[in-house]
Amino acid sequence: MSGHHTIAETEKAVQAKLGSVPLHREQMAAISNVHRAATAIRQHLENSVLRTSDLTWTGFVVLWVVWIWGEMETRYVAEEAGISKGTLTGVAKTLQSRGLLERLGHPTDGRLAVLRLTPEGEELMADLFPKFNEEEVFVSGPLASSEAQSLAEMLRRIVTHLEANGEQRRLDLRGDTPLPPRRSGRRAKHG
Repeated sequence: MSGHHTIAETEKAVQAKLGSVPLHREQMAAISNVHRAATAIRQHLENSVLRTSDLTWTGFVVLWVVWIWGEMETRYVAEEAGISKGTLTGVAKTLQSRGLLERLGHPTDGRLAVLRLTPEGEELMADLFPKFNEEEVFVSGPLASSEAQSLAEMLRRIVTHLEANGEQRRLDLRGDTPLPPRRSGRRAKHG
């Protein structure tokens, strides 16, 4: 369970709160359940296979990106991992201190940095990923292989739709209104 309430309890509460509001309920349920499933899966993986390697979800994703793609500029690692550059800085420092990741100067632009796995990082990922995949099998256990493949394809269609059309949709929704600056989630200190 990903939160205090079960999925069935949450669905009942949403129906009670929004029962008369005209909504696209099937799409709301689909996106809500994608989010809830992602949270539950992340929590399970962090508290099982990743904990045994003393990794957070974000640390694992950063290692995964660099493991799969090889040496890469920090801005692209952050983008691929779906995190801010600031978050990557902290995660990379932690992984560096553990001897799993190296931060190098860019070969042609001294303002940029590149990340790559150390031999220890390579070894960890080669050992960890099969265990991680076993947990993926456990998590998707209620699905037949064909259902898992169908789910993967449906989610892939959502991702490719957003990759192709999301930016334009965001521009259309925003109109001429400029975006406010990104916030870290922290409130400003008042003296």
